Amino acid sequence: MVETLVICALLAAALAVVRYFMLARRGSVPCRLRVGQEPWRSGVARYADGELHWIPLMGVRLRPRHAIARRGLVVSQRREVDGGLYAVDCSGSTRDLSLAMSADALTGFLAWLESAPPSAYLDVA
Repeated sequence: MVETLVICALLAAALAVVRYFMLARRGSVPCRLRVGQEPWRSGVARYADGELHWIPLMGVRLRPRHAIARRGLVVSQRREVDGGLYAVDCSGSTRDLSLAMSADALTGFLAWLESAPPSAYLDVA
């Protein structure tokens, strides 16, 4: 019984350390993601070249689960959701999904979208 608790505590600590370093990387922000009508999932969004990579907080893989291309991305709606987070509905080059983040992170996301090269098609509502 005690061994099981120790192993669980070590795994939780290792997961917490990995997630801390994920958030400490430059260009990473806490972000929730929802695909279609699925429930919100917590994760980390990281800007990489012309894509936004989303990595879930819970899981053993550290690779992005979703890579959202900036080219052709359409932001159709912004709204406030619980806990002081703001959600944006996105479509276009990716399947319909929603991202929820803090007001500061949303400002950064919209600035990232608008700073695309002139050849990129953008539509920010």
